[in-house]
Amino acid sequence: MTTTVDSPFVRACRRESVPHTPVWFMRQAGRSLPEYREIRAGVPMLESCRRPDLVTEITLQPVRRHGVDAAILFSDIVVPVAAAGVDLDIVPGTGPVVAEPVRERADVERIRPISRDDVSYVDEAVRLLVAELGGTPLIGFAGAPFTLASYLVEGGPSRTHAKTKAMMYGAPELWHALCGRLAEITLAFLRVQIDAGVSAVQLFDSWAGALSEADYRRYVLPHSTVVLRGLADAGVPRIHFGVGTAELLGAMGEAGADVVGVDWRTPLDVAVGRVGPGRAVQGNLDPCVLFAPWEVVEAEVRRVLAEGRAAPGHIFNLGHGVLPETDPDVLTRVVALVHEVSARPNGDGSRRQNQQDSREG
Repeated sequence: MTTTVDSPFVRACRRESVPHTPVWFMRQAGRSLPEYREIRAGVPMLESCRRPDLVTEITLQPVRRHGVDAAILFSDIVVPVAAAGVDLDIVPGTGPVVAEPVRERADVERIRPISRDDVSYVDEAVRLLVAELGGTPLIGFAGAPFTLASYLVEGGPSRTHAKTKAMMYGAPELWHALCGRLAEITLAFLRVQIDAGVSAVQLFDSWAGALSEADYRRYVLPHSTVVLRGLADAGVPRIHFGVGTAELLGAMGEAGADVVGVDWRTPLDVAVGRVGPGRAVQGNLDPCVLFAPWEVVEAEVRRVLAEGRAAPGHIFNLGHGVLPETDPDVLTRVVALVHEVSARPNGDGSRRQNQQDSREG
């Protein structure tokens, strides 16, 4: 039986030869699946994340339906923050809403460190999933300190991140204290998942694209580095992803990830030069392309695969999450197309050959 270490997904993360380009989708276990909507009916989001039986079933749904090369744990980035004592709720149609936003040092001090016991339901769910998935890798994940901090400071989602930036610029000591505490919590949360058996982890910095490179390096990079480099001895690939991060890819690549996720705005062959040597890339089909006629979808999938050949390792994904209105059958067809187009001769074609093929055709 194939082990997860030998799976196309893990091999691509490690920039090793693969039988085909692996594919999975962010938010693949979610509202685009009717079976997900059925099992989640009447169950609040945070509650569903705390029930190992639900987490297991929801995580497995896209693996069964689409035949993706990796599963990603069903959870939410605010789960560890709630476990740390922050009073919050995930409001349908809005997102995370924090009852008492962080304004002063006392608010940071109330956010306590977490241990395995605080998120034992996550540990249990991962162990159940590893047993069910067999040779299919399971990806664990967490929110990056900046994105978590933005929710805690703003009190919820924000278009401008004005309160967040006001704290960064006006109270940098408070800002770094908050992000330092969140980095500690995030690292502990990912450690729990790794100890329970996940094959890789992804750090989501969803809102980092709101920053300039200079601000990212000063206010964000040190804390993301604590998390990613803190897992250097964990033995699993680390993926780093953000949205709108074209100008930040080089800095994000320095944080310590093995794979840098790229949204749909930057061609992968361009991104490869920005993230620097020794890193694989993940992405980056525009999620909205999936609503186009199939011939358009196919052409775009082929383009992404061709651009991805410039990387020492490529995991096919969307440039952000699956939109709820997406037809699941299109996702299934995309998986099959990626596998077909990227199949290597004899199951292990080399990257050098792939790059030559790209230049010749």
